[in-house]
Amino acid sequence: MNKILCFCAFLFTSISFSQSVRFDGFIQDEQKNPLEMANIMAVNSATKAMDSYGITNDKGKFQLTLKPNSSYVIKVSYLGMKSKEITIATQTANIAQNIVMDGSGIELEGVEIVREMPVSIKGDTIVYNADSFKSGTEKKLEDILKKLPGVEVNADGEIEVEGKKVSKLMVEGKDFFDGDTKLGVKNIPADAIDKVQVLRNYNEVGALKGLENDQDNVAMNIKLKEGKKNFWFGDVTAGTGVGELDSRYIINPKLFYYSPKYSINLITNFNNIGELPLTAQDYFKFTGGFKNMMKKGGSNFNVSSNDLGISILRNNRAKEIETKFGATNFAYSVTKEWNISGFGILSSSKTDLETKSQTTILDSGNKQNRDEVTHQKNDLGLFKLSSSYKPNEKLQFDYDILTKLSKQDEDTDLLRESVVNTIAASETILTHKKQDPTSINQNLSLYYTQSDKNIFAFEMQHLYQDENPFYNANLQSRPFVLSGYDPNQARNDLNQDRFVKTNKIDAKLDYYYMVTPKSNINVTLGNTYSYQDFNSHIFQMLDNGAKNDLNNTENNNQVNYNFNDTFLGFHYKILAGKFTLTPGISAHSYAMKNTQLGTDYSQNFTKILPDFFALYQIKKSESLTYNFSLSNDFTDINQLAAGYVISDYSSLFRGDRSLENATSQVHSLRYFKYNMFNFENIFANATYTKKVKAIKTEADFTGINQSSTPYNSNLADETFSGIGNYGRSFLKNYKASVNATFNWSKFNNIQNGKSATTESFSQSYTIKASTNYKNLPNIEFGYNALINQYSGSTFYTDKPFARLDYYFLESFAFVSEYEFYHYYNSGKTVDNEYDFLSASLIYQKKDSKWEYKIAATNLLNTRYLNDDNFSQFSTRVSQYTVQPRYIIFSMKYNL
Repeated sequence: MNKILCFCAFLFTSISFSQSVRFDGFIQDEQKNPLEMANIMAVNSATKAMDSYGITNDKGKFQLTLKPNSSYVIKVSYLGMKSKEITIATQTANIAQNIVMDGSGIELEGVEIVREMPVSIKGDTIVYNADSFKSGTEKKLEDILKKLPGVEVNADGEIEVEGKKVSKLMVEGKDFFDGDTKLGVKNIPADAIDKVQVLRNYNEVGALKGLENDQDNVAMNIKLKEGKKNFWFGDVTAGTGVGELDSRYIINPKLFYYSPKYSINLITNFNNIGELPLTAQDYFKFTGGFKNMMKKGGSNFNVSSNDLGISILRNNRAKEIETKFGATNFAYSVTKEWNISGFGILSSSKTDLETKSQTTILDSGNKQNRDEVTHQKNDLGLFKLSSSYKPNEKLQFDYDILTKLSKQDEDTDLLRESVVNTIAASETILTHKKQDPTSINQNLSLYYTQSDKNIFAFEMQHLYQDENPFYNANLQSRPFVLSGYDPNQARNDLNQDRFVKTNKIDAKLDYYYMVTPKSNINVTLGNTYSYQDFNSHIFQMLDNGAKNDLNNTENNNQVNYNFNDTFLGFHYKILAGKFTLTPGISAHSYAMKNTQLGTDYSQNFTKILPDFFALYQIKKSESLTYNFSLSNDFTDINQLAAGYVISDYSSLFRGDRSLENATSQVHSLRYFKYNMFNFENIFANATYTKKVKAIKTEADFTGINQSSTPYNSNLADETFSGIGNYGRSFLKNYKASVNATFNWSKFNNIQNGKSATTESFSQSYTIKASTNYKNLPNIEFGYNALINQYSGSTFYTDKPFARLDYYFLESFAFVSEYEFYHYYNSGKTVDNEYDFLSASLIYQKKDSKWEYKIAATNLLNTRYLNDDNFSQFSTRVSQYTVQPRYIIFSMKYNL
């Protein structure tokens, strides 16, 4: 199949090259100065269709690809100048001609020409005309975004533009489930989209734009077609089908309403075909749009999650998945000055996992083979309410509250075979995990512009988090030696209750003084205060059902922890020619105290932390950025509790109350170039981190059972990550890219009383190309190579992939995707091949509201996927069961 697709791509390319005429030249003003980013398009005089378009480069050069023996009207527009039209006739030879613009006036017609352009640039905003990139098979926003130059959508539904993650998605200027782009990418109908606006250097607060370094901030706004405004639109899908042994179903209504005063979005999805609109992974990383307001402070105090290691998987990474999902998002303009918005999300899923794995201890070579069958139930809830009040241009008041609720249960039945010093032993283990954590995050912000030279910003966040994980392990062998434990039982039934409460307040006041129009001083006064409670208790259930409380001090925790950081920061930002420089420094006073075992342990000290930002703006769309920061990294209460904590059935952890902070220095270098002349985008990023006095783990292994405790290492940990990407669109209908990613890490630990250094090095290389015709089949094909090198082991994954989509007979759309995997290690002791094929055929008559679809997933009925991962003490290779082949017939009604 890959050979056929490659041949088709070559054939289409050959046809385009052999039947085209190049028209190029320079666009200039009356003084012969080049005009960068002028818009030019060629309209076929006979068909009235736009056959080609372009945007000039920094030298004013343009290049269009036209049909031979045709007549064209060439339309040119440039902001601030009168539009221009010329007529040309092509034969078979290339044409070269310069165009001089008239700067004497502006016509409204020129604005209209810009709107018709497939891509145009207005300041920091890139505008894509969605219809120019549609071929007829697009159903969701995601399908359009993947065809836009410089835009990518990754496997998690995150949008990346020019290598930068889109942090905010809006529709008609209103937030769409703020803090996540996946719901919009997977649900906004493609036929409702008119324009896609990419907002670079984005800052939500207009008063702070230009005062801070926003080069990495990207937002996206979707403009709707006129027929979709002030009317309900959307679709209702219902389908049924068959799997290998049982029936399949999907019910998926989606409704949207947008008007200048308010908007409402409703999304629901009930299915057992593996569609997860919101995974547990998405839930825990959902920010709700809350930003890291203390990033300029130089301190990192991150509240860790007590999630018990409950499996968090992406779509289709399980044997069976059944989902019930509902979400609503709204925005309402109460008055011209006051806007409120928010969302509510409820999700319930049942997941069956079946996994085979082998874990190898690096120091001893001992192995643990596991066959696991897991049943998991996740109930997740997310609720956010936002208010923004702006009575005038000088004052803005914002308030946000985000609530997260969840209930998770996981039962696992596993067969474990341990191989210790070549001696094998097997046993069955039953585990049960459950938790229903709650978190409430509040944000209050006040921005005041006293004058053109004086701006004030006050921001405060409060986090309340309540976690209560419960863990149970029922084993045959006795994994740990615990005081008070009764070993004379047929089974070893270990249990642990854990309760962790956190209250954390961050507050800071920023003052900006404009020294000159190109420089400002920023003074920051801030404070971080955290109070945490940690309680845990280990107990044993005896064979007769009685409870044996292990009441010894070492088996219990009752800890309080206070952390306080007061700091004063100073930053100076200056624009000097093509350079933007922002040196900064912050002075900190730290106070920490943990109370446990009837005593207090305190630490108090001060520290000065520098940081530096430099931007070299080589051209309008080419830049080089350097970032340096020195930060203090602090642990939270989970590492300080001195009593035992059961990590899992083979791992016991004990904290250290005397842990100190680590110091990290981070260097980051980023290069970016975006050329609208040929839609070429290049970006590269390299980040090096060196962490001194890092909090490390001292682990002792008895066979394959681990007992560990943290300590401050005198040896530095180092990480280096790099990414490079080159992509471009050419000949209007083609898009290609090459991507490389590297991650290297070096860790120092103590294993069985000996110092150990472990390294990991991951590499990923991807090359892909695609076509975008309106009347021909379109293909995307590519290849990905993944190499994971761990201490003593190397794993490889070769993955060629292809996609075919074709809109034909003005009613039918056919889409098929194919992926092939070859997974193996350096010694070929692991060597697996598997592939996935899906296909769908859609019928919808022109202007009809009804759509009929038959879709088949996993047509080759592949049963397993492979994966590997690395910890600082072991490597793990896994094989897990995925959903079988199924076929679904569905009907969709478009409102």
